Amino acid sequence: MDSKGMSTAVAALVAGLLAAGSAQAQASGSVAVTSDYLWRGSSQTAGDPAVQAGAKLALPSGLYASVWGSNVSFTPDIGASREFDLVAGWSGAVAQDWSLDANLTRYLYPGTGRALDWTELGATLSWKQWAWLQLAHSSDALAGGHRGTYAQLGGRLPLNARFRLEAAAGRYWLADAQGPDYLHGQLSAIATLAPAWELRATVHDTDNAARRLFPGNAGGRWELALQGSF
Repeated sequence: MDSKGMSTAVAALVAGLLAAGSAQAQASGSVAVTSDYLWRGSSQTAGDPAVQAGAKLALPSGLYASVWGSNVSFTPDIGASREFDLVAGWSGAVAQDWSLDANLTRYLYPGTGRALDWTELGATLSWKQWAWLQLAHSSDALAGGHRGTYAQLGGRLPLNARFRLEAAAGRYWLADAQGPDYLHGQLSAIATLAPAWELRATVHDTDNAARRLFPGNAGGRWELALQGSF
């Protein structure tokens, strides 16, 4: 299936989930302003700020569909200025203290005139609210036409009712024709400002392989973000 066909299929799946249970669906959303949009260790805005927003509808069965968007700016310039993520998935408890979120994500970069859109299948297994393991795979990783598998292990440490720490480390395995495998890590301090608002300060770092793969966009970086949920 080509890129346009895959986009249509994922959009149809999202629309189908919403139509199937719109009367029972629970709506939620988020807005954020961040000093830098970092994704798997690499800046998606060339170090510039980003404004982001998302919306989600979830059914009592655990099925859900969501859309999320952000401005982007890549170096070297590939003509992309916006990113939209369409997600269809299921989340729920799988055992005592364990939960699973399995989903299909379509990354869209409209208006570029280039084949930048790609699709990824992923799952995140969480233990209580303290730890998680994320796995994701695509046969067209980063729209490069080759396979890629990503894994991230993370943990959360509450300090008190308002403050917590989060840490995560990830590895991206890429096909040789795509680029080198690379590692990245991040450490965040999060403060709850109000029931629906959080302030997050994060430091990121990557190995030299990421620096070679994403010149100017990887390595040691910091990020300050204000996020609200509703």
